[in-house]
Amino acid sequence: MNIRLLVFLTVLTHLSFAGCRVIISLTAIHFEASPFVIGVLLSLLTVIPILFALRWGRWVDRAGVHGPMLAGIAAIFLAMVLGWLFPRLETLFVVSPLAGSGFFLYHIAAGQAAAMIGRPEDRIKNFSLLALAFSVSSFLGPTLSGFAIDGIGHANAMLALSAGVLVNLVALTVWKPDVPHHGSTAAHQEKRRVSDLLRIPGFRLVFIVSSVLSMTWDLFAFVMPIHGSQLGLSATTIGLILGAFGAAVFVVRLLLPLVAHRLDEWRMLITAMLLSGATLIAFPLVHGVPLLVALSFLLGVGLGGTQPFIMALLYEKAPAGRGAEVLSVRTWLINVSQTGVPLMFGALGAVLGMLPAFWAMGASLLVAGWFATRGIDSKQ
Repeated sequence: MNIRLLVFLTVLTHLSFAGCRVIISLTAIHFEASPFVIGVLLSLLTVIPILFALRWGRWVDRAGVHGPMLAGIAAIFLAMVLGWLFPRLETLFVVSPLAGSGFFLYHIAAGQAAAMIGRPEDRIKNFSLLALAFSVSSFLGPTLSGFAIDGIGHANAMLALSAGVLVNLVALTVWKPDVPHHGSTAAHQEKRRVSDLLRIPGFRLVFIVSSVLSMTWDLFAFVMPIHGSQLGLSATTIGLILGAFGAAVFVVRLLLPLVAHRLDEWRMLITAMLLSGATLIAFPLVHGVPLLVALSFLLGVGLGGTQPFIMALLYEKAPAGRGAEVLSVRTWLINVSQTGVPLMFGALGAVLGMLPAFWAMGASLLVAGWFATRGIDSKQ
């Protein structure tokens, strides 16, 4: 396997999954489900991965990437076929956790493959290309699903968007990519605990930084529409502001592979945290649309390039034979964040308004950036 092939597989897999996620929401609305039921359906995407994240990560470490990638793709395909065969609201309660579990498994295996392709110094570039693949499919999946629903209906849209994982399923069934394992098999025989990882020098710092940046991403996607509505902005304008963020993420990820080898991981992460923290603190103080678009783009620049550096640092510090386990812990933290951040900051915003929500996250980023500076200076 080479990185170009991995990017191709990832675009198709995530295109199907992102489309499936949108179709689940719009199908539930079509069946007149309440907002609570729709929320439950979307939360089911991450419930099973939260419960089994570590076990699946360790499976990828033991078995390599081919079997888990194939299993994850097959689960997404099966979920979408079920949604096509049985177009009822009740079916979505099976489709959602099955598709979410399949994508989580594929995501961990793809991260493992990106880390093991080429030389260690190629990891940031590989992770940057993988992140770019997710950005492309994040745009294509929802866009194509909308056109498909309007053109051929909800159930048939589910079948049409499953074409991406079907292509990958056939490809990986007839062809087994060769990706080396991470470390020796002896490491698999040892009793492993997450607490052991946190004792590794610098590891806690990487996890803290990863968690804070992930929370920031989820917070902005959650509070920006609320903040925009409170300002009296139209849905189109709010979409434009969010689109500026997505455009910046795409541009950064497009350029990052060209310059990744020249950049220091920690300096980039600290700069991103400080820039993003200052942007979030300024955000609720601005009411003009052009400035809101500019701040959104600036936040996207700060956050867009962090994922490849975090994954490269985690993999660099991972003990032999535990690379995928480490990546699964990070993904578990992201899933928890996606579940908890809307609840936490929604409650804060309901009581105190959106300004404290922006400022709390901005201050967290600034503190994390300061802590990271001290951490690398003292080599914790």
